[in-house]
Amino acid sequence: MTRTHKLLTASGIVMTLAFLLPARAFEAPPGPAQVRAQAFAAAVIIQVPSAALWRDRGDISSLNLLEGPGGKKHHPAGKFTFVKEEKEGTAPKFEVLDEKGAEWKVKLGEETKSETAATRLVWAVGYFADEDYYLPEIQVEKMPRLGRGCEYVAAGGVVHGVRLERKIHGQKKSGNWSWFNNPLEGTRELSGLRIMMALLNNWDLKEINNAVYSEEGENSRYVVSDLGATFGRTGNPLVRSKSNLRDYRGTKFVQNVNPEHVDFYLSSRSFFLTVFDVPNYIARTKMQGVVKHIPRTHAQWLGRLLGQLSAEQIRDCFRAAGYSPQEVEGFAEVVQSRIEDLHRL
Repeated sequence: MTRTHKLLTASGIVMTLAFLLPARAFEAPPGPAQVRAQAFAAAVIIQVPSAALWRDRGDISSLNLLEGPGGKKHHPAGKFTFVKEEKEGTAPKFEVLDEKGAEWKVKLGEETKSETAATRLVWAVGYFADEDYYLPEIQVEKMPRLGRGCEYVAAGGVVHGVRLERKIHGQKKSGNWSWFNNPLEGTRELSGLRIMMALLNNWDLKEINNAVYSEEGENSRYVVSDLGATFGRTGNPLVRSKSNLRDYRGTKFVQNVNPEHVDFYLSSRSFFLTVFDVPNYIARTKMQGVVKHIPRTHAQWLGRLLGQLSAEQIRDCFRAAGYSPQEVEGFAEVVQSRIEDLHRL
């Protein structure tokens, strides 16, 4: 049996270490030794402040969302040299080095634009995000034939429609974190990130897409490290989409409101004929709860942050992602409409 005690503070969550005792220990009143062990465990705490997830960006209205988290300083340019192909995940990916020796992860396919735009919106309101850039094409030296994504590669190592994610020197991935079991539960910062997932229509909220990064001399950072399944329609595999303006425009945002809490729309459950894959069906159904029962005051807080963004800044998120002028206007209009929904709470 596991018991966990939590105490919410203004700076984040203070959580006692969970202590484990065999089930038989609770069949009778605990003896003196058990009492001492429990008291010792309850006295040891782990503090995980909200700063592990969110930081105040200051004057949000001054942020450059064309360049995003990495800024103009880290914008990729020039030729790249192929390092290796990655086999994990559903999207084709490979690693490259640029002319200055910086390491980049290249992603190809339908997630390149949506992820580039999504990282900018998430970062703008204070959350940690990968340094993503979209380029219509790059030239890669020593480019081999890929196992996946060959259709995006032309003669001479020219690769079309790429998202480049810069590898930050000294940063290491120390694990993954869960939406349903994490030391930031109950904070307005985590609630805000949950709402952002609904605002973006992110239907792929698997634990594997949430990373815990650590840097020398820095606290751990909790990041949604894959934001590709966004700006489309949520739902089962037959209807859900990514980076699709028509689908995104046709979906709803706020589902239910009461004096204390707000529920947002998110559909992730698999098609009912696939229920035989029980673990996946359960996991996908559970994901829908990420955006439910959120304190109304937390939603209002996020609305105030998003409200500081200008219409031009929101358009810049989609310009940076390589969308057409018509798509830029369309996506920005939907995002602005959803921000207005938060203001009305």
